[in-house]
Amino acid sequence: MNRDRIAGYWRQLRGITWQRWSRVTANYAGVVAGRRQQTLGQIQTAYGVAKDVNEKQLADWQARQHKVDPIHK
Repeated sequence: MNRDRIAGYWRQLRGITWQRWSRVTANYAGVVAGRRQQTLGQIQTAYGVAKDVNEKQLADWQARQHKVDPIHK
């Protein structure tokens, strides 16, 4: 097992915990941030990429989604 995959599993766990705690405290911005952490962890686990590459891929994907989505124009 590669070190980036282990880091991805840890990031997923951290994101899930962040989401749950934010729901308890009614911090909905924290729920979104936790979901982002979980998604980054899933990408890192699946592809075994480094953290900085992972962040860039997600940012690029979000930018493409905002261009395609008519609500965000």
